[in-house]
Amino acid sequence: MNRSILFRRWLIWTASALGMLFVLVAVLAAAIEAGYFRGPLLRFIASHVGRTIKVDGGLHLQLFSLHPRVTAERVTIGNPPWVPPGTTAVIGRLSFAVELPWIHRPLGIQKLDMEAATLTLSRDDAGLANWQWTDPRVPDDALLPLVRRLSVPSARVLLKDDTRHLQFDGTIRVEEPMPMKGPPPLRIEGTGQLNGRPVRFGIDGDPLAIADHAKPYRFKFEEESSGSQLTGGGALPRPFDFRLIDAEFAATGQDLEDLYFLTGVKLINTGRYRLAGKVVRRGTKTRFTDLDASSGQSDVHGSASIDSSGDRPKLDIDLNSKLLRLADLGLRAAGRDPEGGAKQWLMSDAALNPRAWRRDDTVATFRAGRLEVGPIPVQNVAAALAVDHGVLTVTPLTGQVFDGALTAHVRANLTTDDPADSLDLTISNLNLERYLPPGADEPLMKGLLQARVLAKGHGRSLHEFASGADGTLSTAVPHGAIRAALANLAGLDLRAIGLLFSKHGPEVPVRCGVASFQAHDGVLAAQTLVLDTEQVLIVGEGKIHMDSETIDLTLRGHPKQPGLRVRSPALVRGTLSHPSFAIQPRDAVAQTAAAIALGVLLTPLASALSFVDPGLSKDADCGALMMEDKTLHQGQPAAPSSR
Repeated sequence: MNRSILFRRWLIWTASALGMLFVLVAVLAAAIEAGYFRGPLLRFIASHVGRTIKVDGGLHLQLFSLHPRVTAERVTIGNPPWVPPGTTAVIGRLSFAVELPWIHRPLGIQKLDMEAATLTLSRDDAGLANWQWTDPRVPDDALLPLVRRLSVPSARVLLKDDTRHLQFDGTIRVEEPMPMKGPPPLRIEGTGQLNGRPVRFGIDGDPLAIADHAKPYRFKFEEESSGSQLTGGGALPRPFDFRLIDAEFAATGQDLEDLYFLTGVKLINTGRYRLAGKVVRRGTKTRFTDLDASSGQSDVHGSASIDSSGDRPKLDIDLNSKLLRLADLGLRAAGRDPEGGAKQWLMSDAALNPRAWRRDDTVATFRAGRLEVGPIPVQNVAAALAVDHGVLTVTPLTGQVFDGALTAHVRANLTTDDPADSLDLTISNLNLERYLPPGADEPLMKGLLQARVLAKGHGRSLHEFASGADGTLSTAVPHGAIRAALANLAGLDLRAIGLLFSKHGPEVPVRCGVASFQAHDGVLAAQTLVLDTEQVLIVGEGKIHMDSETIDLTLRGHPKQPGLRVRSPALVRGTLSHPSFAIQPRDAVAQTAAAIALGVLLTPLASALSFVDPGLSKDADCGALMMEDKTLHQGQPAAPSSR
């Protein structure tokens, strides 16, 4: 047969086949647009997006277009398979136009409109969310489809995010306001209740029309709730992929704890604060750098990272401070003391949140040039902290107090809301001449003080812990001197307990001083309270109540010189922050040398340690008294167990 005839027949057959195929496609498209094959079509789409889709209203398709369009009414979209069954979205009217792939152009959404929508969004503490496009447990570098235009006049959003501890119930609006020139930018606004407090937020992004997988998508944001404001901006290296973020932020407000209502991060109470930093997220790893926080006179700087790739998130924190004042932390600093600030606790009431600490495993280091605990400064502070399955250990905390060395080991079991705590603290060679009480022109006493604290209890703050602790507090001054300034400070008549200053000297030598207390349920009962001088041996008894920080001590003088008369016992009352001194009422003398034992030994020491344990001395053997208090001779404490 002639080759030309065969070729013509092949062309006719091919043209007929293509024509039949075109007709078939047209008929199929017309049938789909007319509503036929509705069920199979929805099942096909559902299988490709990995979630159930139900359309209870009309379904209209326009396939013969450069941008095929789908419009559906009363649409219900279910949860993906990696989270429990449920509903992600209920949409009154959903319309989208597809941007078909072409050379160097992937599949995209030319326009997406949602009306009368309710979005029920959730994420568990393992990071699995119903809004994620693919299963986050399966590595996937596929590019997300770009949306060129987006319109959501108003949508209700119910969010429960266990990873960031956020709950939101409110409305959002997405619009693209028309600019004077160029493509419109993206604007997202929202209002509602975030973690139980009113919130307002806004996000401004680059125009969607120019979004490109080859360049970052830039945005800025502002958020305000409960007197705190959070602002910032940054970029998504891959548009709409929130697994990758580069951003900067700044927050200001009346109380740092209020950031919980914006971020879900539980922090401590402070006064007015400022916090700034940078954040970089790459998948399951997030790093905060250039952190800079301040409140009152306190400052903190450093970095932190979070790795959530394992079963438990791991935090690595490195912080440092030039000055940190405990007075800038806690309810009183925030102006939220339920007693209106009437109680001026010596020990801080700034509380830990056990639930926040038990969710993660943490390793942290902290350094401070100066840490102020009440009126006592601790210099060159360094601490290594770890949290392992809810058990916090500090091994050790070191610093310098008035030229003396401080070492502390702390353990707190945060697996319950009432943590069980223990403290082992030692101070060596604290120079009392470095302590200048308010109102004094010169030191009241000189000598080197030794101290040891062993205590166990419960509580989320230092004050709660001390209020119910059991243990011992021991201090000793092997030798030193009492200054005449002690009497001059408040016009004290030290003869009341037999203590006289020489006409030729401004001080009385001290052979030794010892104070030891046994603590039970936060009540410190004096076991030994002795101050031995050349003139008189002063002994004491009584208690200190740590829940109220009140003092109830009595001091008696026993003269060593013939003819020296001691008038009456001295009473030490008031609080650790503001002790008061008096002679028993049968005598008219209104002052006492009680400041020797408390004002010089107990008040500064308690301020420095926040909770302590003592022991010492008649023309008694000072060394023997010190040896009786074994806690001062046990050497350096062993590090507490981490579990």
